[in-house]
Amino acid sequence: MFEFTRRRSRWVLGVFAVLAVVLGALGATLFERVEGGGYTDPGSESSRALQVLRDEFGQAPPNLVLLVETESSVEDPETYSAATALVANLHERDGVAEVMSYWTTHQPALRSVDGKQGLIVASVLGNEREIDQRVAAVADELTGEQGSLQVRAGGFAMLMHETVQQSKTDIAKGEAIAFPLTLVALMFVFGGLVAASLPLLVAIGTVLATMGALWLVTLFTPLSVTAANVATLLGLGLAIDYSLLIVNRYRDELAEGRSPAGAVATTLRTAGRTVAFSALTVAVALSGLLFFPLLAIRSMGYAGIVVAALAAAVSLTVLPAALLLIGTRIDKGQLGWWFLRAPRPAPGEGAWHTLATAVMRKPISIGLAVSALLLLLGAPFLGVKLGFPDERTLPESMNSRQVTEIVARDFSEADQHTLVAVLPDSAYSAAGLDTIARDLSDLDNVRRVDTATGSYAQGGQLLEPTAANARFRVEKAVYLSIVPATGDSDALAALVDQVRAIQTPSELLVGGVAAANADSVAAIENELPWALGFVVIMMLIVLFALTGSVVLPVLAVILSALSLTATFGALVWIFQDGHLSGVLGFTVTGDLSATVPVMLFAAAFGLAMDYQVFLLSRIREEYDRTGKNDTAVALGLERVGRIVTAAAILISLVFLGFLASDITFMKAFGIGLPLAVIVDATLVRGFLLPAAMKVLGDANWYAPEFLHRLHDRWGLDDGGSSKKTVGVRDPLGVTGRFEEITVMDPLAEAEAARAEAARAEVVKAEVGAEEGTEKRGSGRTKGRVAASTGSRDTSE
Repeated sequence: MFEFTRRRSRWVLGVFAVLAVVLGALGATLFERVEGGGYTDPGSESSRALQVLRDEFGQAPPNLVLLVETESSVEDPETYSAATALVANLHERDGVAEVMSYWTTHQPALRSVDGKQGLIVASVLGNEREIDQRVAAVADELTGEQGSLQVRAGGFAMLMHETVQQSKTDIAKGEAIAFPLTLVALMFVFGGLVAASLPLLVAIGTVLATMGALWLVTLFTPLSVTAANVATLLGLGLAIDYSLLIVNRYRDELAEGRSPAGAVATTLRTAGRTVAFSALTVAVALSGLLFFPLLAIRSMGYAGIVVAALAAAVSLTVLPAALLLIGTRIDKGQLGWWFLRAPRPAPGEGAWHTLATAVMRKPISIGLAVSALLLLLGAPFLGVKLGFPDERTLPESMNSRQVTEIVARDFSEADQHTLVAVLPDSAYSAAGLDTIARDLSDLDNVRRVDTATGSYAQGGQLLEPTAANARFRVEKAVYLSIVPATGDSDALAALVDQVRAIQTPSELLVGGVAAANADSVAAIENELPWALGFVVIMMLIVLFALTGSVVLPVLAVILSALSLTATFGALVWIFQDGHLSGVLGFTVTGDLSATVPVMLFAAAFGLAMDYQVFLLSRIREEYDRTGKNDTAVALGLERVGRIVTAAAILISLVFLGFLASDITFMKAFGIGLPLAVIVDATLVRGFLLPAAMKVLGDANWYAPEFLHRLHDRWGLDDGGSSKKTVGVRDPLGVTGRFEEITVMDPLAEAEAARAEAARAEVVKAEVGAEEGTEKRGSGRTKGRVAASTGSRDTSE
C-alpha cells in the first residue's frame, strides 16, 4: 500500500477529493432519509399491538394534535366554520385516520377550561419516514394563522419531526464551535499552520465521507437521526486524533534525518499500526450496539463502525500521500514556541516518567485510593432511573413541547397518555368484553375505558355504546382504549403492568407510549449481557494480537471500564438530578433516557480502549527493547505522554460541540465523552496503569506457550525491533516450566545501533560540506544540525 501511495500520491489525493465531494453531496440530503424516533422495540408486545391496530382496524393511537386558539370562543360560528374546515382538510389527506375534534364530537376533553381553545386529534399512519413527511406537510400548510384562528401542531409525530429538524441545526452549531477551537488547539500543538491544517483537512474529508456513507447505508436499513448527530463529531474527533499521531511521528522521523519517503514508511509501520488497532477497538466497542433491537441504538452502531473505518482509512492513505507531497515543508509557518516541539527532557527525567516512578513505589496504596475515588464519583449511578425522551428534551420554543404543556395546563381531561389493549384473536362477545372493560376501569389511575360496549369508569358503565363505538371491533378482533388519570411516568409504568396482569380468555396486547417505553427498557436489559460479552471477548482478542499477553488485555478492559464510573455518575448527578441544568440550559425530567447510558458506554469504552492501545503499544515496544517491566512502563509513559495528552485535549474540545445541542440527551454526550477521555488520560494513565503493571510485574507479559506460538505466527508487529525467542520460567508460577518469550536480541540491537551511528555520521558529513561551500545557507544548515542532533520522539 505504501509503495502505491508513494508512486501515486497525487492520484490518491485527487480520487479522495472527488469521493469526498460526491459523498458530501449525498450527505447533504441525509436528514431527509433518517428517522426521528427509533426508541421502540419492533418485536415487542406494544409494537405487535400497534401492528394489529393498523392491519385489522386501519387505526393507530393519536399521534398528531392541532391546538386551535381563538380570541372569542370555540362555540363562535366563525370559529366553528374554520375549525371544521381544518378537520375536513385532514380527512382528505392520505395516511391520516381517526380525525376527531371538539367541533365534530363535542367531547369535553377536547375543549379548554376557558373555552378559547380546542383540539383536533388524528392518527398519522405509515412507517416513521412516511409519518415524518406527512406531519411536515400538515405543519407547513395548516399551522400558524388560519383566518381568525391560531393553530399549532403537537403530538408524538410532531415531536419526532422537530427532533430531526433540531438535530440538523445542532450539527451545524456543533461544527461551528468545534472547528475553530480545534484549529487553535492544533496551532498550539504543532506551532505551524501547515502541520496544524493537515489533521483538520483530513477531519473535514472524513466527515464528508461519513455523511455520504451513512446516506448509502439508508438504502439498506433505516437510520435514526441519532446516527447523524453522533457520527459528525465522533468522525471529526477520531480523524484529528489519528492524524495527530501520524503527523507528529512523521515530523520526528524527518528530524532524525530520514527522507520524506522514508519518514512516511516508518510512520506507517509504527504510528500507522497503532491507528489501525485504535480504529479496530472503537469499531468493536460500537459494534456491540448492533445487538439491541432499538433503531436509535443500532443506528449509532452502524455510524460508529463507518466512522472508525473511514477515519483510519483516510489517515493511513490520504494523509501519507499529502505528507509525501509536502515533504520537508511540513514545518512551514512556524509560530515560535509550541507544545510537542518543545525541548524534551533527557530520558528518565520527564514529568510522566517521574510520575510513573513515584506511583510504582507505592502501587497498592495509590491504586486503591484512585479506584476508590472513581467508584465514589460513580456512586450516583446506583440511583439511576431510566426513561425515554419526551417533549421536555426539546427547547421551549418547539411547537410540540408548547402544545403538550398547554394541553396539560388548560384542558381538564387531557388524553395524552392513552393505552390500548388489543385482543387480536377474540370473537366478539359483548358480555366478555363488558367484564374486561369493567376490570380495567377499576384499576388505579384509570380515568376511563372506551370500547365497543360503551365507556366505563370506576368499575361501572359510564355511557352506552353509540355508532362511534363500532370502530373498536372487527370480525375477529376487538380493542379497548384506556385513558389514564395521571401523567406520572412511574404511575404509568405501574399501570401498564396492571393492565397486562388482567386475566382475559385470549391473548391481550397492550400498546401506547408508556407500554412501548417499558418494553424498550426491558429489551435493553435483556440484550445488554450479550452485547457486553461480545465486546469484551473481541477486545481481548484484539489486544492479545497487539501485546502477545493474556494478562494485559484483561487489565486494559478492567481499567477502561473503571474509567467510565465517573462519567456515569456525572450523567445521573447532572441530567437526572438536575444539577447544572441552569448552566447547561435543559429541563430536568427526573430520569435518564435509557438509550444514553448504552450508547455513551459504547463510545466512551471504545475511546478508553483507544488510548489503552496508544499506551500498551509503546510500553510493549520498550519492554521488547529492555526486557524490564518497570523500565518499560516508565519509559513508555514518558514517550507517549505528551502526544496522548494532546490527543485527549483535542478530542475533548471536539466533543464539547455536543453541548451546543438544544436536545437534552445530546448534551449528555457533550459531558460524558470529554469526561471519559480526561479521566482515562489522567487518572488511569498516570496512576492506575503503572500501579497495576508494577504489582503484576513480569506476569503482565504472560501467555501460555501455545498462545505465544500463535502470536508469533499471526500477531501483529511493527517489524521495527530485532528480537529473539528465549526460555524463561513461567512468570505466573502456574506450571513451573520454562516457556518461550520474545525479547530484544542484543547482537541485533548492537548491529542496529551501529547502523544508526553510521547514518548519523553521513548526515553530519553532509551538513559539514554544506557549511564549507555555502555560507549563505548557514541559517538553514544550523536548523538541520539541530534537527539531526535532537532527541528522537518515538511516541506513536
